[in-house]
Amino acid sequence: MASIFTENWLLLQISGELLGYRFMKVGDKVRITESIIVYHHPEHRSQAFDLKGSEGEVIALVTEWHGRPVSANLPIAVQFSKKFKAHLREDELEVVS
Repeated sequence: MASIFTENWLLLQISGELLGYRFMKVGDKVRITESIIVYHHPEHRSQAFDLKGSEGEVIALVTEWHGRPVSANLPIAVQFSKKFKAHLREDELEVVS
């Protein structure tokens, strides 16, 4: 298996097939692909609300806290509206062109 890193892409060659994987970065527009239930949405406070299909913008990638490296469970902070943001995993999101 060979791998090549470019600016925001990881290209993997497995058994002769070239696979591309794009890394997310701050400012990317993303869409939620999984069913994720939250209870802190400002328009649905204390009620179950499914975020599947919602679109937002990556505002932070949580990799350190007070200068120390961390391994956050939900490392991608996404802003959906002025009053609503959520922390998510990369496998729950897709980059929207």
